[in-house]
Amino acid sequence: MTDKKKVLVISDFGIDDIVAVLYAYYSDTIEIVGIVSDYGNVSKASALKNVKYLQSITGITDIPVIGGAVSALTGIQPQFFPDIHGIDGLGPISLDDIELDNSEISENFYEINSLIDKYAGELYIYSAGRLTSLATAFVLYPETMKKVKEFYVMGGAFLVPGNVTPTAEANFYGDPYAANILIQLAPKQIHLIPLDVTMYALLTPAMIDHLHEFYLKSNDKVGQIIKPMVDYYYEFYKKTYPDISGSPLHDLLAMWALADGDKMMFEEVPIRVATNTGWTFGQSIGDFRQSKEKENWQIHKIAKQFNYRQFITEVFETLKSGPSR
Repeated sequence: MTDKKKVLVISDFGIDDIVAVLYAYYSDTIEIVGIVSDYGNVSKASALKNVKYLQSITGITDIPVIGGAVSALTGIQPQFFPDIHGIDGLGPISLDDIELDNSEISENFYEINSLIDKYAGELYIYSAGRLTSLATAFVLYPETMKKVKEFYVMGGAFLVPGNVTPTAEANFYGDPYAANILIQLAPKQIHLIPLDVTMYALLTPAMIDHLHEFYLKSNDKVGQIIKPMVDYYYEFYKKTYPDISGSPLHDLLAMWALADGDKMMFEEVPIRVATNTGWTFGQSIGDFRQSKEKENWQIHKIAKQFNYRQFITEVFETLKSGPSR
């Protein structure tokens, strides 16, 4: 077997983020070597508690956990979404018994440097939340960030409506300044996995029930947290999109794409992010014109298409394969 891809996860650890991390937990292709815990769908402190919870149920405590941002570069206080992800970010699962001490929420963001240096040239950065921490790293540590092999970012809505406003997706809308810094300062092309594809990464209730039965029979306590979380997520989506047939696991699709970049069809496109206030705030804009004359913006890779059957097959094969470590 080839060496696993070394991945630094930057996340706010809501439901679909955690399913993506569990996919990596079971994967024989991905090794998470570091975590940056951020604000987003929940507060930074809640995200850190979720990481501690994952450590407690998996027994994996040797992965460095780095504290990320608590709010956006816009200066706007973050809005949390308990109706989507639950009070703690885990749907109905409560973490009242888990406490954090000051050492666990220390401001240790500089440690991202030593982690990138350790895996220089082979580290992948996977971002599944607001982009404040990643953008800050580009501003503070530009030379260090050049050592990252590839970037995979779940965010944006290019040729489809947004999910926060008619034009903007949540991760870009949460901090458009950071998203724009990311687009402008990234030392290499970013793989963007936007709503254009993630809204089709649907796991149906029947699929989740089947997976849960497998985890019950195999007495896999880690896997058993997936169903209550995704069921909670689906209830929100059913209220918002009554005809939807399953839960779109946005961040899972991005992690699956990272596992093998050839699975996703990408298009290289000049990109900007709207930072002006108003209805376009946080809008991701790509110059998709077929003409030779295009805007002189930074070019990145936007996911355009994926094989749904392959996605479902490989995700469930992985989730049922048993822990990889």
